[in-house]
Amino acid sequence: MEYITTENILLIGSTLLIAGVLIGKSSYRFGLPLLLIFLLVGMAFGTDGVGIQFSNMHTAQFIGMIALCIILFSGGMGTKIAAIRPVVLPGLVLSTVGVLLTALLTGVFIWWLSGMSWTNIHFALLPSILLASTMSSTDSASVFGILGSQKVGLRNHLRPMLELESGSNDPMAYMLTIILIETITVGGSLSAGALVVELLLQFGVGIAGGFVMGKITLWLIGIYRRIDARSANREDAGQAASMISILMIGAVFFTFAGTTALAGNGYLAVYICGIVIGNAPLPNHRGIAKILDGMTWFAQIVVFLMLGLLVNPHEMISVAPVSLLIGVFMILVGRPLSVFLSLTPMRKV
Repeated sequence: MEYITTENILLIGSTLLIAGVLIGKSSYRFGLPLLLIFLLVGMAFGTDGVGIQFSNMHTAQFIGMIALCIILFSGGMGTKIAAIRPVVLPGLVLSTVGVLLTALLTGVFIWWLSGMSWTNIHFALLPSILLASTMSSTDSASVFGILGSQKVGLRNHLRPMLELESGSNDPMAYMLTIILIETITVGGSLSAGALVVELLLQFGVGIAGGFVMGKITLWLIGIYRRIDARSANREDAGQAASMISILMIGAVFFTFAGTTALAGNGYLAVYICGIVIGNAPLPNHRGIAKILDGMTWFAQIVVFLMLGLLVNPHEMISVAPVSLLIGVFMILVGRPLSVFLSLTPMRKV
């Protein structure tokens, strides 16, 4: 019997969505982040739970890429330039120097643990830093999701700084991971010059691509409005908001693909594109924001349910003590220390 059919995929997917939304709603009384609930629901329906088999990394990467583009664009749409202007410098320092220091501090800690007789991990220094680099940047989907859903009241421009940092820290983590993999597999020594050049390319092309595509998207929206104005039968505001939202999503994916093809960071470009569009006057801005908000929540739910399905809890038991210890170090020592060292020269922060 063929189990992998369109009907079965829709049945499983719809069940996961319904269960995730209903269980997630109940999480408010416990104060748990919704995204954590969706992750746990995915794990409960996975191999060690209900038994849904999902281990296709290429499919997961594709779904995650689409979801993260929507999440970052929506986050950029909600970011006001007036709010991030005072925190541009510290935000970019955290997304570069902060990520680098987090990777180095946590990598050295992992390497130190590897030398202990009671641990079951044995990594050299470079693989330890590589492992730390993959988790050195804050997760933008989590940051935007938690700050948006929990209505967190943060003072002193903290919220826009967190959003700017999480939206722009991928280039550093990405470049650290790529260069370390090349160094370990191909051999040779780490080149600080190569890292700086690649990082400047990622940031430069990413920012430029996002800005240009944001302006082009606004121009396309203007064309759409002029076509409608000349039409004998004007469309209602709700339909216009829906169509403009679809146009924006098309521009988002074009921005990501085009910037990535030009060796820039597509995620940063999408975030910048969102900022450019979100700070421009738009027709029926509230209606467009509601549509994008719904799409963002759908993207967040799908990606965290999928990540939960990828997890096999029984495989984590043997490495759980060391993994949790590394996580605690990063939370309580590595990340706070890297933030403190990065922002120490900035007396106003």
